[in-house]
Amino acid sequence: MKKLGEKELEKINGGIGFWGIAGIVSAVVFIVGVLDGIARPLKCD
Repeated sequence: MKKLGEKELEKINGGIGFWGIAGIVSAVVFIVGVLDGIARPLKCD
């Protein structure tokens, strides 16, 4: 295997960033909210 230098390491792209994690968390919260609304429909006062 070849060791990468500083310049080569900086050029590597990939992984998941902040916005990817935020999107996944938002999607999970939305789906849980929809399922909660279906399972326990509450009347508006």
